[in-house]
Amino acid sequence: MKSLRLVLPVVLMSVLMSLSTVAIAQSDMQSDMQKSDAQKSSGAPVPSEAQKSFATMKSLAGEWEGAVNVPEMPQMSDGKPLHVSMRVTSRGNTLVHELQEAGTPLDATKYDHPVTMLYVDGDQLTLVHYCDAGNRPRMTGKISPDGKTIEFEFKDISGNPDYHMQHSVFTVIDANHHTEDWTFMMKDKPIHAHFDLHRIN
Repeated sequence: MKSLRLVLPVVLMSVLMSLSTVAIAQSDMQSDMQKSDAQKSSGAPVPSEAQKSFATMKSLAGEWEGAVNVPEMPQMSDGKPLHVSMRVTSRGNTLVHELQEAGTPLDATKYDHPVTMLYVDGDQLTLVHYCDAGNRPRMTGKISPDGKTIEFEFKDISGNPDYHMQHSVFTVIDANHHTEDWTFMMKDKPIHAHFDLHRIN
């Protein structure tokens, strides 16, 4: 009887220790699984500045109209609205920006209709402007800290550099309102155009 009284606590201790070891192992395994899930969910690659800039630009896809103001050429600020069309293409890799006077047909012999392409090239958001002046300036963009403005700086040009687009800034006011500022160089003289655009579609 004495030996049974001595053996029983030892057996109970052994069972309790086994149970606690299993519980600890299960707890550790659950903790590891939770960590793994957390790592998986936060392990998505962080978008680069260029990708963030491009995502902001793509949010402007649609049809826009609004007034233009050209301080250096008041006759161009005659109240005729501009029409801007932006569409995402190439499986989401390119944004096409097309500009023309609102209400005019697509007739390249009579009306201006410049086309601009935007895409991510390595670590840079790149803009190529196919100008009615017959050249192709290339610019690179950077997003502002608040994520509302993307400014494009001149990088290089193909074609005659005497008359070319030099600089542009896109500012998002809200989902249905944005502004565009374009600087065109007429030899050494900058011409500034400000578009105040509202979404029509």
